[in-house]
Amino acid sequence: MSLKTILLVEDNASDVDLTIRAFERAKIQAKLIVAEDGQQALDILLGNVQQNGGRDLPALVLMDVNLPKIDGFEVLKAIRGNVFTHNLPVVFLTSSTEEKDMKQAYDLGANSYIRKPVDFHQFSLVIQGLGNYWLSINEIPPV
Repeated sequence: MSLKTILLVEDNASDVDLTIRAFERAKIQAKLIVAEDGQQALDILLGNVQQNGGRDLPALVLMDVNLPKIDGFEVLKAIRGNVFTHNLPVVFLTSSTEEKDMKQAYDLGANSYIRKPVDFHQFSLVIQGLGNYWLSINEIPPV
Protein backbone atom coordinates (compact mmCIF):
# COMPACT_ATOMS: atom_id res chain seq x y z
CA MET A 1 0.00 0.00 0.00
CA SER A 2 1.46 3.36 -0.99
CA LEU A 3 1.49 6.29 1.37
CA LYS A 4 -1.16 8.94 0.88
CA THR A 5 0.11 12.45 0.30
CA ILE A 6 -0.76 15.62 2.19
CA LEU A 7 0.00 19.05 0.77
CA LEU A 8 0.77 21.39 3.68
CA VAL A 9 0.54 25.02 2.59
CA GLU A 10 2.23 27.04 5.31
CA ASP A 11 4.65 29.96 5.14
CA ASN A 12 5.81 29.89 8.76
CA ALA A 13 8.81 27.54 9.08
CA SER A 14 8.16 27.04 12.81
CA ASP A 15 4.58 25.95 12.10
CA VAL A 16 5.83 23.58 9.39
CA ASP A 17 8.27 22.01 11.86
CA LEU A 18 5.55 21.84 14.53
CA THR A 19 3.19 20.11 12.10
CA ILE A 20 5.84 17.60 11.02
CA ARG A 21 6.61 16.82 14.67
CA ALA A 22 2.90 16.39 15.41
CA PHE A 23 2.52 13.98 12.46
CA GLU A 24 5.51 11.99 13.70
CA ARG A 25 4.21 11.96 17.28
CA ALA A 26 0.80 10.74 16.09
CA LYS A 27 2.54 8.08 13.96
CA ILE A 28 0.60 9.16 10.88
CA GLN A 29 1.98 7.43 7.83
CA ALA A 30 1.79 9.99 5.02
CA LYS A 31 4.03 11.74 2.55
CA LEU A 32 4.06 15.41 3.47
CA ILE A 33 4.75 17.95 0.73
CA VAL A 34 5.21 21.56 1.85
CA ALA A 35 4.34 24.64 -0.17
CA GLU A 36 5.56 27.91 1.35
CA ASP A 37 3.03 30.16 -0.38
CA GLY A 38 -0.20 30.03 -2.34
CA GLN A 39 1.50 30.25 -5.73
CA GLN A 40 3.72 27.28 -4.95
CA ALA A 41 0.66 25.28 -3.83
CA LEU A 42 -1.11 25.98 -7.12
CA ASP A 43 2.05 25.16 -9.07
CA ILE A 44 2.19 21.77 -7.33
CA LEU A 45 -1.50 20.99 -7.76
CA LEU A 46 -2.03 22.32 -11.26
CA GLY A 47 1.35 20.99 -12.40
CA ASN A 48 0.14 17.55 -11.35
CA VAL A 49 -3.02 18.04 -13.39
CA GLN A 50 -1.05 19.09 -16.48
CA GLN A 51 1.49 16.28 -16.16
CA ASN A 52 -0.77 13.33 -15.41
CA GLY A 53 -4.40 14.42 -15.42
CA GLY A 54 -4.58 14.69 -11.64
CA ARG A 55 -3.94 11.01 -10.97
CA ASP A 56 -1.41 11.76 -8.21
CA LEU A 57 -3.15 14.55 -6.35
CA PRO A 58 -2.76 14.65 -2.58
CA ALA A 59 -5.38 13.02 -0.41
CA LEU A 60 -5.65 16.26 1.57
CA VAL A 61 -4.62 19.90 1.43
CA LEU A 62 -3.89 21.48 4.84
CA MET A 63 -3.67 25.21 4.34
CA ASP A 64 -3.23 28.42 6.26
CA VAL A 65 -5.45 31.41 5.45
CA ASN A 66 -2.75 34.07 5.38
CA LEU A 67 -0.16 33.16 2.79
CA PRO A 68 2.32 35.16 0.72
CA LYS A 69 1.75 35.76 -3.01
CA ILE A 70 -1.73 34.18 -3.14
CA ASP A 71 -3.80 33.83 0.04
CA GLY A 72 -5.55 30.64 1.08
CA PHE A 73 -8.95 31.83 -0.15
CA GLU A 74 -7.66 32.44 -3.68
CA VAL A 75 -5.93 29.05 -3.66
CA LEU A 76 -9.21 27.43 -2.61
CA LYS A 77 -11.08 29.28 -5.40
CA ALA A 78 -8.57 27.96 -7.93
CA ILE A 79 -8.85 24.42 -6.54
CA ARG A 80 -12.64 24.50 -6.70
CA GLY A 81 -12.55 26.03 -10.17
CA ASN A 82 -10.52 23.22 -11.77
CA VAL A 83 -12.30 20.11 -13.03
CA PHE A 84 -9.52 17.82 -11.73
CA THR A 85 -9.14 19.39 -8.27
CA HIS A 86 -12.64 20.64 -7.48
CA ASN A 87 -13.41 17.71 -5.12
CA LEU A 88 -10.01 17.74 -3.42
CA PRO A 89 -10.41 17.83 0.38
CA VAL A 90 -9.18 21.18 1.72
CA VAL A 91 -8.83 21.87 5.43
CA PHE A 92 -7.85 25.28 6.71
CA LEU A 93 -5.45 24.85 9.62
CA THR A 94 -4.90 28.39 10.77
CA SER A 95 -4.31 30.66 13.71
CA SER A 96 -6.92 33.11 12.40
CA THR A 97 -9.71 33.64 14.91
CA GLU A 98 -11.62 35.96 12.58
CA GLU A 99 -15.21 34.81 12.13
CA LYS A 100 -15.24 36.39 8.66
CA ASP A 101 -12.32 34.14 7.65
CA MET A 102 -14.17 31.04 8.79
CA LYS A 103 -17.33 32.10 6.96
CA GLN A 104 -15.42 32.89 3.78
CA ALA A 105 -13.60 29.55 3.92
CA TYR A 106 -16.85 27.62 4.12
CA ASP A 107 -18.55 29.84 1.53
CA LEU A 108 -15.74 29.00 -0.91
CA GLY A 109 -16.05 25.27 -0.29
CA ALA A 110 -13.56 24.39 2.46
CA ASN A 111 -14.16 20.95 3.93
CA SER A 112 -13.11 22.03 7.41
CA TYR A 113 -11.76 25.02 9.33
CA ILE A 114 -9.57 24.31 12.34
CA ARG A 115 -7.92 26.85 14.60
CA LYS A 116 -4.42 25.80 15.57
CA PRO A 117 -4.16 25.16 19.27
CA VAL A 118 -1.25 26.97 20.91
CA ASP A 119 -0.36 24.03 23.15
CA PHE A 120 1.72 21.37 21.36
CA HIS A 121 -0.07 18.47 23.06
CA GLN A 122 -3.44 19.83 21.94
CA PHE A 123 -2.05 20.50 18.47
CA SER A 124 -0.79 16.90 18.28
CA LEU A 125 -4.26 15.63 19.18
CA VAL A 126 -5.76 17.78 16.42
CA ILE A 127 -3.24 16.42 13.89
CA GLN A 128 -3.90 12.86 15.05
CA GLY A 129 -7.63 13.37 14.53
CA LEU A 130 -7.06 14.94 11.12
CA GLY A 131 -4.80 12.12 10.02
CA ASN A 132 -7.11 9.40 11.26
CA TYR A 133 -10.16 10.87 9.58
CA TRP A 134 -8.79 12.19 6.28
CA LEU A 135 -6.27 9.42 5.61
CA SER A 136 -7.90 6.35 7.15
CA ILE A 137 -11.66 6.86 7.26
CA ASN A 138 -12.44 9.30 4.46
CA GLU A 139 -12.60 8.01 0.89
CA ILE A 140 -10.66 10.14 -1.61
CA PRO A 141 -12.90 11.40 -4.40
CA PRO A 142 -12.19 9.89 -7.82
CA VAL A 143 -10.54 12.08 -10.44
